[in-house]
Amino acid sequence: MSGRVLVGVKRVIDYAVKIRVKPDHSGVVTEGVKHSMNPFCEIAVEEAVKMKEKKLIKEVVVVSCGPQQVQETIRTALAMGADRGIHVEVLAKDYESLGPLQVSKIMAALAKKEEAQLVILGKQAIDGDCNQTGQMTAALLDWSQGTFASEVTLEGGQVKVVREIDGGLETIKINTPAVITADLRLNTPRYATLPNIMKAKKKKIANVKPVDLGVELTSKLEVLRVDEPPQRQAGVKVETVDDLVGKLKEAGRI
Repeated sequence: MSGRVLVGVKRVIDYAVKIRVKPDHSGVVTEGVKHSMNPFCEIAVEEAVKMKEKKLIKEVVVVSCGPQQVQETIRTALAMGADRGIHVEVLAKDYESLGPLQVSKIMAALAKKEEAQLVILGKQAIDGDCNQTGQMTAALLDWSQGTFASEVTLEGGQVKVVREIDGGLETIKINTPAVITADLRLNTPRYATLPNIMKAKKKKIANVKPVDLGVELTSKLEVLRVDEPPQRQAGVKVETVDDLVGKLKEAGRI
């Protein structure tokens, strides 16, 4: 296969940052907080770049939706080896309500426009943990899908995908065009070197608006309230099995 691969990358609050809920419980605090590329998206970019290095594909195009700041995330992907980027401009006020369905519609429209053979996404983002965008994109395109991929092999017009499932591993073969979602063990993303970071500054990033793609961003979902998880209570040590059973009975667990 010598086609084009479209890779979605999302800007999220860095995994090492402690999340804080806004005082009005409308969401989480994002101002003045370190952001980075979603770790699963990094894995997706790495897999696409590896395919190009093996001359299995001809071009890697990265896409990110959001305000101006997401261009930093696109530049990171370009420094990792992607060829060009597409910034889908979404205003900050609309970005907070942007959900998997709206992103899926954008990815599907761009996959058609770019004539992509593969769409590779992270299996989920670490902020919403929705795990829906890849599946919805495949459904909208009516393409094959290989989700939770821990190994991807291109075999002519087919893709062999080793999937991580509850019972272990499942190996499937799907036809292209297809949508792949990357799991944690698919690869180890490379660090962008300084020369590649400098080169990335010269790579092209196209700007498009959702309306240009025929996508309406209005969400049918409304977040009513965001709360921090309750504090975990301290555990209790017991000496015997009988004591354990007694404690469970007292707590109404058995």
